[in-house]
Amino acid sequence: MPYFAPYIDAAGLHIPAYTDIRDQLISDAKRIFGQDIYLGEDTQDYQWISAVANIIYDSFLASQAAYNSRGPGTAIGSALDAIVKLNGIKRQPAVYSTCYVSLTGMPGTTITGGVVGDVSGYHWNLTSPILLDRDGRALALATCQTPGPHVANSGEITKIVTPTYGWSSVTNAEAATIGAYAESDAQLRSRQAVSSAQPSRTVLEGIKGAIAAVPGVTRFVLYENDLPTRTIFPARSITSVVEGGTDTDIAKAIFSRKTPGCYTNGTTSVTITDQYGAPVPIRFFRPTYVDIDVVVNVKQLTGYTNQTTEDMRNSIVSYINGLTIGDSLTVSSLWGAALVANTTPNKPSFSITSLTAAKHGELQGTADISISYKEVTRGDVSNVTVNVMT
Repeated sequence: MPYFAPYIDAAGLHIPAYTDIRDQLISDAKRIFGQDIYLGEDTQDYQWISAVANIIYDSFLASQAAYNSRGPGTAIGSALDAIVKLNGIKRQPAVYSTCYVSLTGMPGTTITGGVVGDVSGYHWNLTSPILLDRDGRALALATCQTPGPHVANSGEITKIVTPTYGWSSVTNAEAATIGAYAESDAQLRSRQAVSSAQPSRTVLEGIKGAIAAVPGVTRFVLYENDLPTRTIFPARSITSVVEGGTDTDIAKAIFSRKTPGCYTNGTTSVTITDQYGAPVPIRFFRPTYVDIDVVVNVKQLTGYTNQTTEDMRNSIVSYINGLTIGDSLTVSSLWGAALVANTTPNKPSFSITSLTAAKHGELQGTADISISYKEVTRGDVSNVTVNVMT
């Protein structure tokens, strides 16, 4: 279409395309220098016009980005951060996985700047310094060096990365508390939409908004049973399942929004004292993690490398960890996650011959995996097997 000056109407900001700008500059050049001037793509004059048109188009795109940054639905990055502050929230930062580990060695050994490793190859920093007691033992907190939901099940942190004289072994008796990636723009927009319900069209929406605004909360779900009889939930109750955040902050958020007499259901209980000094127990659930094993059989095509295998495993894990609390796992969706590793769709480097999944330790299959209301799926690259056939 012909060039037009940028304008704003009810539909938003309109800008011309690069080709429209280029064609207009060519037309202007011919009007100035004569219609017989040759401006083919092989000329220096055309190259100059093309470069100028590209600069102008870049400026229009910057204007469009600035225009779109006025609202949470289209703003990105720092502009979105500034907008959501109007709702009293901010982007959740990346969280590092943590785990308590047991150290053994010679009594009295001091470990400074210790680093340990897990079976997936991630390194974990130990609190420092650590002094082994008279029995040659110590308990330390290990923090993963890489942010994100990195899993370390019991007995998977066993490597000493920084050898120290007198330090002989390390292990973890319990699974790590998994971290989280920094909140994406899409996640922040979703939470902003929920948080705007705090003034509340309904009490339930207000509770959701309050929980969403709790620092550190990464995922949550809220259920309501307004019946006078028990279903899977107690009668006249709300059931919250919350990942991240402190117990006290979550309990305060629920307490400040719930109606009088409403029972809060859950196994985590925090007593909140109201303004009259009366204790009020607030209950909610922490999610139970369900580890997922995946087996992918692929046929290697031209361009397949070891990196393709790693990309496939990471993509599958990212999809599994991206499901919300209570979401069952549709096994067929894992095909799409695996195919993301085909960086050039029109020239794939592999084809999937079969894909199965199951809860950790159970028999592999193609049936969808059912997840209860207080469970959430958890992926780990060590639980994803990719069998490559030539």
